[in-house]
Amino acid sequence: MWIVISENIKIALEAIKGQFLRTVLTVLIIAIGITALVGILSVITALRNTLEGNFSTLGANTFMVTRYENNYRAEGSGTTQKVHPYLTYREAEQFKQQLASPFAKVSIALNVATSAEVKYENKKTDPLAVLMGIDEYYIANSGLEIAQGRDLNEFDLANNSRVCLIGSDFQNTLLKEVDPIGKTISVRGFSFTIVGILKEQSSSFGNYENFQVLIPLGIARNAFVVAQPDYQLKVSVDNKDKLDAVVADATLLMRSLRGLAPLQENNFGIERSDDLLHRIGNITNVLTIAGFLIGMITILGSSIALLNIMLVSVTERTKEIGIRKALGAQRRFITLQFFTETLLIAQIGAVSGILLGIGIGWGISKAAHFVFTIPWGVIFIAIGIALFVAVLSGLYPAVKASKLDPVEALRYE
Repeated sequence: MWIVISENIKIALEAIKGQFLRTVLTVLIIAIGITALVGILSVITALRNTLEGNFSTLGANTFMVTRYENNYRAEGSGTTQKVHPYLTYREAEQFKQQLASPFAKVSIALNVATSAEVKYENKKTDPLAVLMGIDEYYIANSGLEIAQGRDLNEFDLANNSRVCLIGSDFQNTLLKEVDPIGKTISVRGFSFTIVGILKEQSSSFGNYENFQVLIPLGIARNAFVVAQPDYQLKVSVDNKDKLDAVVADATLLMRSLRGLAPLQENNFGIERSDDLLHRIGNITNVLTIAGFLIGMITILGSSIALLNIMLVSVTERTKEIGIRKALGAQRRFITLQFFTETLLIAQIGAVSGILLGIGIGWGISKAAHFVFTIPWGVIFIAIGIALFVAVLSGLYPAVKASKLDPVEALRYE
Protein backbone atom coordinates (compact mmCIF):
# COMPACT_ATOMS: atom_id res chain seq x y z
CA MET A 1 0.00 0.00 0.00
CA TRP A 2 2.81 2.40 0.91
CA ILE A 3 4.49 1.60 -2.41
CA VAL A 4 1.31 2.57 -4.25
CA ILE A 5 0.97 5.80 -2.25
CA SER A 6 4.62 6.78 -2.79
CA GLU A 7 4.30 6.01 -6.50
CA ASN A 8 1.19 8.20 -6.73
CA ILE A 9 2.96 11.01 -4.90
CA LYS A 10 5.84 10.73 -7.37
CA ILE A 11 3.44 10.85 -10.35
CA ALA A 12 1.55 13.75 -8.76
CA LEU A 13 4.77 15.73 -8.29
CA GLU A 14 5.75 15.10 -11.92
CA ALA A 15 2.30 16.28 -13.05
CA ILE A 16 2.59 19.38 -10.87
CA LYS A 17 6.01 20.19 -12.38
CA GLY A 18 4.60 19.71 -15.87
CA GLN A 19 1.87 22.26 -15.19
CA PHE A 20 3.96 24.70 -13.19
CA LEU A 21 2.11 27.92 -14.06
CA ARG A 22 -1.31 26.41 -13.34
CA THR A 23 0.01 24.89 -10.12
CA VAL A 24 1.36 28.25 -8.96
CA LEU A 25 -2.01 29.87 -9.73
CA THR A 26 -3.87 27.13 -7.85
CA VAL A 27 -1.53 27.34 -4.85
CA LEU A 28 -1.98 31.12 -4.83
CA ILE A 29 -5.77 30.76 -4.79
CA ILE A 30 -5.62 28.38 -1.81
CA ALA A 31 -3.01 30.54 -0.07
CA ILE A 32 -5.17 33.66 -0.35
CA GLY A 33 -8.05 31.93 1.43
CA ILE A 34 -5.85 30.51 4.20
CA THR A 35 -3.98 33.83 4.54
CA ALA A 36 -7.27 35.67 5.07
CA LEU A 37 -8.34 33.19 7.75
CA VAL A 38 -5.01 32.98 9.60
CA GLY A 39 -4.23 36.70 9.26
CA ILE A 40 -7.61 37.88 10.57
CA LEU A 41 -7.74 35.39 13.44
CA SER A 42 -4.09 36.08 14.36
CA VAL A 43 -4.79 39.80 14.76
CA ILE A 44 -7.99 39.11 16.72
CA THR A 45 -6.09 36.69 19.00
CA ALA A 46 -3.38 39.31 19.54
CA LEU A 47 -6.06 41.90 20.33
CA ARG A 48 -7.64 39.53 22.84
CA ASN A 49 -4.25 38.89 24.48
CA THR A 50 -3.61 42.61 24.76
CA LEU A 51 -7.03 43.54 26.15
CA GLU A 52 -7.08 40.71 28.65
CA GLY A 53 -3.50 41.48 29.64
CA ASN A 54 -4.32 45.13 30.26
CA PHE A 55 -7.30 44.40 32.46
CA SER A 56 -5.78 41.41 34.19
CA THR A 57 -3.15 43.76 35.66
CA LEU A 58 -6.00 45.25 37.67
CA GLY A 59 -6.67 41.79 39.05
CA ALA A 60 -9.95 39.97 39.34
CA ASN A 61 -10.47 41.45 42.80
CA THR A 62 -10.79 45.17 42.10
CA PHE A 63 -13.65 47.50 41.31
CA MET A 64 -14.29 51.20 40.73
CA VAL A 65 -17.01 53.54 41.92
CA THR A 66 -18.01 55.53 38.85
CA ARG A 67 -20.43 58.26 37.96
CA TYR A 68 -22.45 56.06 35.59
CA GLU A 69 -23.21 52.39 35.09
CA ASN A 70 -24.81 52.59 31.64
CA ASN A 71 -28.26 53.38 33.06
CA TYR A 72 -30.81 54.83 30.66
CA ARG A 73 -34.42 55.85 30.88
CA ALA A 74 -37.00 56.80 28.30
CA GLU A 75 -38.22 60.37 28.32
CA GLY A 76 -40.91 61.21 25.80
CA SER A 77 -40.03 59.76 22.42
CA GLY A 78 -36.29 59.56 22.99
CA THR A 79 -33.86 57.81 25.28
CA THR A 80 -31.64 59.97 27.47
CA GLN A 81 -29.02 59.18 30.03
CA LYS A 82 -29.75 59.91 33.64
CA VAL A 83 -27.73 62.80 34.99
CA HIS A 84 -25.76 61.59 37.99
CA PRO A 85 -23.89 63.90 40.34
CA TYR A 86 -20.10 64.08 40.25
CA LEU A 87 -18.23 62.27 42.99
CA THR A 88 -17.09 64.98 45.42
CA TYR A 89 -13.96 65.00 47.55
CA ARG A 90 -16.05 64.85 50.73
CA GLU A 91 -17.83 61.71 49.49
CA ALA A 92 -14.58 60.16 48.29
CA GLU A 93 -12.78 60.82 51.59
CA GLN A 94 -15.68 59.54 53.70
CA PHE A 95 -15.97 56.48 51.48
CA LYS A 96 -12.25 55.77 51.89
CA GLN A 97 -12.32 56.14 55.66
CA GLN A 98 -15.47 54.10 56.23
CA LEU A 99 -14.80 51.26 53.76
CA ALA A 100 -11.10 50.84 54.53
CA SER A 101 -10.22 47.57 56.25
CA PRO A 102 -7.20 45.25 56.51
CA PHE A 103 -8.32 43.44 53.33
CA ALA A 104 -9.70 46.38 51.29
CA LYS A 105 -7.62 49.34 50.07
CA VAL A 106 -9.32 52.43 48.64
CA SER A 107 -7.55 54.91 46.39
CA ILE A 108 -8.70 58.41 45.44
CA ALA A 109 -7.59 60.19 42.29
CA LEU A 110 -8.51 63.38 40.45
CA ASN A 111 -8.05 63.97 36.75
CA VAL A 112 -6.80 67.57 36.76
CA ALA A 113 -6.22 67.94 33.02
CA THR A 114 -6.17 65.73 29.92
CA SER A 115 -4.10 68.16 27.87
CA ALA A 116 -1.52 69.79 30.12
CA GLU A 117 1.65 71.30 28.67
CA VAL A 118 4.75 70.05 30.50
CA LYS A 119 8.02 71.98 30.25
CA TYR A 120 11.63 71.01 30.92
CA GLU A 121 14.23 73.73 30.51
CA ASN A 122 13.48 75.23 27.08
CA LYS A 123 11.47 72.26 25.77
CA LYS A 124 7.79 71.40 26.07
CA THR A 125 5.62 68.34 25.46
CA ASP A 126 3.98 67.51 22.17
CA PRO A 127 1.49 65.86 22.48
CA LEU A 128 0.08 67.30 25.67
CA ALA A 129 0.11 65.19 28.83
CA VAL A 130 -2.47 63.97 31.35
CA LEU A 131 -2.15 65.47 34.83
CA MET A 132 -3.58 63.54 37.80
CA GLY A 133 -3.60 63.87 41.55
CA ILE A 134 -3.24 60.55 43.40
CA ASP A 135 -2.97 59.05 46.87
CA GLU A 136 -0.85 56.28 48.36
CA TYR A 137 -2.89 53.35 46.97
CA TYR A 138 -3.46 54.57 43.40
CA ILE A 139 -0.42 52.89 41.79
CA ALA A 140 -1.18 49.45 43.25
CA ASN A 141 -4.95 49.64 42.68
CA SER A 142 -4.46 50.73 39.04
CA GLY A 143 -2.11 47.90 38.17
CA LEU A 144 0.77 50.30 37.51
CA GLU A 145 4.41 49.63 38.37
CA ILE A 146 7.42 51.83 39.08
CA ALA A 147 10.18 51.11 36.55
CA GLN A 148 12.72 53.53 38.01
CA GLY A 149 12.88 55.60 41.19
CA ARG A 150 10.18 55.37 43.85
CA ASP A 151 6.47 55.83 44.47
CA LEU A 152 4.95 58.82 46.24
CA ASN A 153 5.29 58.18 49.98
CA GLU A 154 3.27 59.26 53.01
CA PHE A 155 5.57 62.24 53.63
CA ASP A 156 5.02 63.51 50.06
CA LEU A 157 1.25 63.23 50.42
CA ALA A 158 1.00 64.63 53.95
CA ASN A 159 3.19 67.65 53.17
CA ASN A 160 2.00 68.24 49.59
CA SER A 161 5.58 67.90 48.40
CA ARG A 162 6.30 69.20 44.88
CA VAL A 163 7.22 65.76 43.55
CA CYS A 164 5.77 63.67 40.74
CA LEU A 165 5.77 60.41 38.83
CA ILE A 166 5.93 60.45 35.04
CA GLY A 167 4.96 58.03 32.26
CA SER A 168 7.57 56.13 30.28
CA ASP A 169 7.08 58.15 27.07
CA PHE A 170 8.68 61.21 28.64
CA GLN A 171 12.03 59.39 28.35
CA ASN A 172 11.62 59.31 24.57
CA THR A 173 10.47 62.92 24.18
CA LEU A 174 10.85 65.71 26.71
CA LEU A 175 13.56 64.03 28.80
CA LYS A 176 15.39 62.18 26.06
CA GLU A 177 19.10 61.51 26.68
CA VAL A 178 18.92 62.58 30.35
CA ASP A 179 18.23 60.69 33.57
CA PRO A 180 14.77 61.98 34.56
CA ILE A 181 15.11 61.14 38.26
CA GLY A 182 15.75 64.35 40.19
CA LYS A 183 14.97 66.62 37.23
CA THR A 184 12.44 69.43 37.64
CA ILE A 185 9.54 69.87 35.24
CA SER A 186 6.95 72.64 35.09
CA VAL A 187 3.18 72.13 34.69
CA ARG A 188 0.96 75.18 34.39
CA GLY A 189 3.40 77.34 36.32
CA PHE A 190 4.09 74.83 39.12
CA SER A 191 7.42 73.01 39.42
CA PHE A 192 7.73 69.34 40.37
CA THR A 193 10.74 67.14 40.99
CA ILE A 194 10.59 63.73 39.33
CA VAL A 195 10.99 60.88 41.84
CA GLY A 196 9.75 57.93 39.79
CA ILE A 197 9.05 56.66 36.27
CA LEU A 198 6.14 54.35 35.49
CA LYS A 199 6.62 51.07 33.68
CA GLU A 200 5.47 51.23 30.05
CA GLN A 201 1.83 50.30 29.50
CA SER A 202 0.18 48.87 26.40
CA SER A 203 -1.22 51.50 24.01
CA SER A 204 -4.34 49.53 22.99
CA PHE A 205 -6.51 52.17 24.65
CA GLY A 206 -4.31 55.09 23.76
CA ASN A 207 -0.99 55.95 25.35
CA TYR A 208 -2.17 58.40 28.03
CA GLU A 209 -0.81 56.16 30.79
CA ASN A 210 2.63 56.45 29.21
CA PHE A 211 2.30 60.22 28.93
CA GLN A 212 0.94 61.28 32.29
CA VAL A 213 2.18 63.19 35.31
CA LEU A 214 1.05 61.99 38.73
CA ILE A 215 1.25 64.44 41.63
CA PRO A 216 0.09 64.36 45.28
CA LEU A 217 -3.70 64.66 45.56
CA GLY A 218 -3.51 67.63 47.94
CA ILE A 219 -1.56 69.76 45.44
CA ALA A 220 -3.93 68.73 42.64
CA ARG A 221 -6.88 69.94 44.71
CA ASN A 222 -5.34 73.18 45.97
CA ALA A 223 -3.05 74.39 43.21
CA PHE A 224 -5.10 73.64 40.10
CA VAL A 225 -8.57 74.82 39.17
CA VAL A 226 -10.87 72.06 37.92
CA ALA A 227 -14.24 73.28 36.69
CA GLN A 228 -16.19 70.13 37.61
CA PRO A 229 -13.97 67.86 39.70
CA ASP A 230 -15.01 64.21 39.44
CA TYR A 231 -13.00 62.10 41.86
CA GLN A 232 -12.17 58.49 41.05
CA LEU A 233 -12.47 55.69 43.59
CA LYS A 234 -10.73 52.35 43.09
CA VAL A 235 -10.95 49.50 45.57
CA SER A 236 -8.75 46.41 45.73
CA VAL A 237 -9.57 43.38 47.87
CA ASP A 238 -6.82 41.02 48.97
CA ASN A 239 -9.03 37.94 48.56
CA LYS A 240 -11.32 37.32 45.60
CA ASP A 241 -13.75 35.44 47.82
CA LYS A 242 -14.42 38.66 49.74
CA LEU A 243 -15.07 40.75 46.61
CA ASP A 244 -18.85 40.30 46.49
CA ALA A 245 -19.19 41.27 50.16
CA VAL A 246 -17.00 44.38 49.74
CA VAL A 247 -18.92 45.43 46.60
CA ALA A 248 -22.18 45.09 48.55
CA ASP A 249 -20.73 47.15 51.43
CA ALA A 250 -19.48 49.79 48.97
CA THR A 251 -22.90 50.05 47.34
CA LEU A 252 -24.67 50.49 50.69
CA LEU A 253 -22.05 53.03 51.81
CA MET A 254 -22.40 55.13 48.64
CA ARG A 255 -26.19 55.06 48.94
CA SER A 256 -25.85 56.26 52.53
CA LEU A 257 -23.42 59.04 51.56
CA ARG A 258 -25.79 60.14 48.79
CA GLY A 259 -28.81 60.00 51.15
CA LEU A 260 -30.79 57.71 48.84
CA ALA A 261 -34.13 56.31 50.04
CA PRO A 262 -34.63 52.50 49.93
CA LEU A 263 -36.71 52.63 46.72
CA GLN A 264 -34.49 55.12 44.91
CA GLU A 265 -32.18 53.88 42.17
CA ASN A 266 -28.42 54.21 42.51
CA ASN A 267 -27.08 57.47 41.11
CA PHE A 268 -23.58 56.03 40.75
CA GLY A 269 -22.02 52.97 39.18
CA ILE A 270 -19.91 50.01 40.28
CA GLU A 271 -17.49 48.66 37.65
CA ARG A 272 -15.87 45.35 38.54
CA SER A 273 -12.68 44.31 36.75
CA ASP A 274 -13.97 40.76 36.23
CA ASP A 275 -17.08 42.21 34.54
CA LEU A 276 -14.81 44.16 32.20
CA LEU A 277 -12.87 41.01 31.38
CA HIS A 278 -16.15 39.20 30.67
CA ARG A 279 -17.27 41.98 28.31
CA ILE A 280 -13.92 41.90 26.54
CA GLY A 281 -14.28 38.14 26.12
CA ASN A 282 -17.74 38.57 24.58
CA ILE A 283 -16.51 41.25 22.17
CA THR A 284 -13.47 39.27 21.03
CA ASN A 285 -15.63 36.14 20.63
CA VAL A 286 -17.91 38.04 18.26
CA LEU A 287 -14.88 39.35 16.36
CA THR A 288 -13.45 35.81 16.16
CA ILE A 289 -16.69 34.43 14.72
CA ALA A 290 -16.89 37.30 12.22
CA GLY A 291 -13.25 36.80 11.22
CA PHE A 292 -13.77 33.06 10.85
CA LEU A 293 -16.82 33.59 8.61
CA ILE A 294 -14.92 36.07 6.42
CA GLY A 295 -12.04 33.61 6.12
CA MET A 296 -14.39 30.73 5.31
CA ILE A 297 -16.14 32.75 2.58
CA THR A 298 -12.74 33.42 1.02
CA ILE A 299 -11.81 29.74 1.29
CA LEU A 300 -15.13 28.72 -0.30
CA GLY A 301 -14.20 30.82 -3.31
CA SER A 302 -10.79 29.15 -3.33
CA SER A 303 -12.43 25.71 -3.24
CA ILE A 304 -14.59 26.50 -6.27
CA ALA A 305 -11.56 27.80 -8.15
CA LEU A 306 -9.55 24.67 -7.25
CA LEU A 307 -12.42 22.44 -8.37
CA ASN A 308 -12.61 24.19 -11.75
CA ILE A 309 -8.85 24.00 -12.26
CA MET A 310 -8.75 20.26 -11.46
CA LEU A 311 -11.66 19.63 -13.85
CA VAL A 312 -9.75 21.45 -16.60
CA SER A 313 -6.68 19.36 -15.73
CA VAL A 314 -8.69 16.13 -16.10
CA THR A 315 -10.03 17.29 -19.47
CA GLU A 316 -6.57 18.22 -20.76
CA ARG A 317 -5.11 14.89 -19.60
CA THR A 318 -7.86 12.70 -21.00
CA LYS A 319 -5.48 10.95 -23.41
CA GLU A 320 -2.97 10.28 -20.62
CA ILE A 321 -5.75 8.72 -18.55
CA GLY A 322 -6.78 6.57 -21.53
CA ILE A 323 -3.23 5.29 -21.98
CA ARG A 324 -2.90 4.41 -18.30
CA LYS A 325 -6.22 2.56 -18.30
CA ALA A 326 -5.31 0.75 -21.54
CA LEU A 327 -2.11 -0.41 -19.82
CA GLY A 328 -4.18 -1.90 -17.01
CA ALA A 329 -4.41 0.90 -14.42
CA GLN A 330 -7.39 0.32 -12.16
CA ARG A 331 -10.03 2.98 -11.44
CA ARG A 332 -9.00 3.33 -7.81
CA PHE A 333 -5.39 4.07 -8.81
CA ILE A 334 -6.53 6.76 -11.26
CA THR A 335 -8.75 8.24 -8.54
CA LEU A 336 -5.91 8.14 -6.01
CA GLN A 337 -3.50 9.81 -8.45
CA PHE A 338 -5.69 12.85 -9.12
CA PHE A 339 -6.79 13.06 -5.51
CA THR A 340 -3.12 13.02 -4.42
CA GLU A 341 -2.38 15.91 -6.80
CA THR A 342 -5.22 17.95 -5.32
CA LEU A 343 -4.10 17.11 -1.78
CA LEU A 344 -0.50 18.16 -2.45
CA ILE A 345 -1.54 21.43 -4.10
CA ALA A 346 -3.94 22.20 -1.23
CA GLN A 347 -1.28 21.54 1.42
CA ILE A 348 1.35 23.62 -0.38
CA GLY A 349 -1.21 26.41 -0.55
CA ALA A 350 -2.07 25.90 3.13
CA VAL A 351 1.56 26.11 4.29
CA SER A 352 2.13 29.21 2.14
CA GLY A 353 -1.09 30.80 3.42
CA ILE A 354 -0.26 30.00 7.06
CA LEU A 355 3.21 31.54 6.81
CA LEU A 356 1.89 34.60 4.99
CA GLY A 357 -1.06 34.95 7.37
CA ILE A 358 1.18 34.76 10.44
CA GLY A 359 3.52 37.32 8.87
CA ILE A 360 0.66 39.72 8.15
CA GLY A 361 -0.84 39.14 11.61
CA TRP A 362 2.53 39.78 13.25
CA GLY A 363 3.08 42.96 11.22
CA ILE A 364 -0.34 44.41 12.06
CA SER A 365 -0.01 43.42 15.73
CA LYS A 366 3.44 44.99 15.91
CA ALA A 367 2.17 48.23 14.36
CA ALA A 368 -0.82 48.33 16.73
CA HIS A 369 1.30 47.30 19.77
CA PHE A 370 -0.75 44.15 20.34
CA VAL A 371 0.65 41.16 22.23
CA PHE A 372 1.26 38.67 19.39
CA THR A 373 1.61 34.94 20.00
CA ILE A 374 1.76 32.17 17.41
CA PRO A 375 -1.89 31.05 17.04
CA TRP A 376 -1.38 27.28 17.06
CA GLY A 377 -5.10 26.64 17.28
CA VAL A 378 -5.71 28.73 14.17
CA ILE A 379 -2.87 26.92 12.36
CA PHE A 380 -4.35 23.49 13.08
CA ILE A 381 -7.77 24.76 11.95
CA ALA A 382 -6.22 26.05 8.72
CA ILE A 383 -4.54 22.67 8.05
CA GLY A 384 -7.84 20.90 8.69
CA ILE A 385 -9.70 23.27 6.38
CA ALA A 386 -7.06 22.73 3.67
CA LEU A 387 -7.64 18.97 3.93
CA PHE A 388 -11.39 19.52 3.70
CA VAL A 389 -10.92 21.77 0.67
CA ALA A 390 -8.77 19.09 -0.96
CA VAL A 391 -11.46 16.45 -0.39
CA LEU A 392 -14.25 18.78 -1.52
CA SER A 393 -12.44 20.03 -4.62
CA GLY A 394 -10.48 16.92 -5.58
CA LEU A 395 -12.87 14.04 -5.12
CA TYR A 396 -15.24 14.80 -8.01
CA PRO A 397 -12.49 15.45 -10.63
CA ALA A 398 -10.65 12.31 -9.45
CA VAL A 399 -13.76 10.13 -9.73
CA LYS A 400 -14.57 11.68 -13.11
CA ALA A 401 -11.07 10.84 -14.36
CA SER A 402 -11.36 7.23 -13.19
CA LYS A 403 -14.68 6.73 -15.02
CA LEU A 404 -13.38 7.78 -18.43
CA ASP A 405 -13.75 5.10 -21.08
CA PRO A 406 -10.22 4.17 -22.27
CA VAL A 407 -11.26 3.87 -25.93
CA GLU A 408 -12.97 7.27 -25.94
CA ALA A 409 -10.08 8.76 -23.96
CA LEU A 410 -7.52 7.55 -26.54
CA ARG A 411 -9.54 9.17 -29.33
CA TYR A 412 -9.61 12.53 -27.49
CA GLU A 413 -7.66 15.30 -29.19
